[in-house]
Amino acid sequence: MEFLFADWLGTPTWFWLVFIALVTALTAFDLGFLHKDDREIGIRESLGLSAFYISVALLFGGWIWFARGPEPGMQYFTGFFIEKALSIDNVFVISLIFSYFAIPARYQYRALLWGIIGVIVLRGLMIAGGAMLLHEAYWVLYLFAAFLIFTGIKMLFSGDAPMDISNNRAIKFIATHIRMTPELHGEHFFARTPHPKTGKMVIAATPLFLALVVINFADLVFAVDSVPAIFAITTDTFIVYTSNVMAILGLRALYFALSAMVHRFHYLKYALALILVYIGTKIFVADFLLDGGKFPPVLSLGVTFALIAGGVGWSLWKTRQEARGIV
Repeated sequence: MEFLFADWLGTPTWFWLVFIALVTALTAFDLGFLHKDDREIGIRESLGLSAFYISVALLFGGWIWFARGPEPGMQYFTGFFIEKALSIDNVFVISLIFSYFAIPARYQYRALLWGIIGVIVLRGLMIAGGAMLLHEAYWVLYLFAAFLIFTGIKMLFSGDAPMDISNNRAIKFIATHIRMTPELHGEHFFARTPHPKTGKMVIAATPLFLALVVINFADLVFAVDSVPAIFAITTDTFIVYTSNVMAILGLRALYFALSAMVHRFHYLKYALALILVYIGTKIFVADFLLDGGKFPPVLSLGVTFALIAGGVGWSLWKTRQEARGIV
């Protein structure tokens, strides 16, 4: 039993096993019990499931706080809230992807579930790579910080041009190199279809599979922002990975509610931009002005939560005023 208490990536192995067991149980419960039949998810059910996942994530953070102390606990909550807020942009892009491929709502949940399983693996690889880089060369953190500041400033002054899915390179590459069916085949990612030349039955990918692949590519783009943001809060691999995954797990539940009212969060991006600038700036302030000291974790959590709450509140109020014709 000694291996349970041996460190793995700076954290006792049994912490990792508890987390893996929790994620496995939630995924199995979701896929095997809640949604074993493909059907459309209503807004009320979406909000209820999202509240459940957020509650589990907060309880998990409370356990980290109790088992490892207040500082790791606050770092987890800060990372969780940042990733949860950044995921709203993911929802908008995922909605565009589903619309482009004409995926009915009753099949979207299945694609989201398998997409998020892929995201968990891809995020793990990115976070492991980031942790190795920081272990070998701490100065990489300054590159992360500078990138966050640059990204935040760019978000503040960027326009609102919608993403053009039709020009996505991943879509063009896959459509060129993989045999595709022109129509959906229910919930299936692959289907048997006659070859256009020989007439022989062959296996081909469906548009649902292509949507799944593009969703994972889109998440890799978003991870370029979110992973450095979490590393700028803490270099503890366990905190970085668990806060990311617990935020992502509830994304599929929240998607159906957010996709119906994502336009109401139009001004949240400015709050997210300020968060990225703040996180990147505090790395330089802590190391060069505070002589290697740390920002109090409670300050980072407070600033993050205040900016997110302010962005959500302002968005809801402003879009309501605009809907009434009040400028």
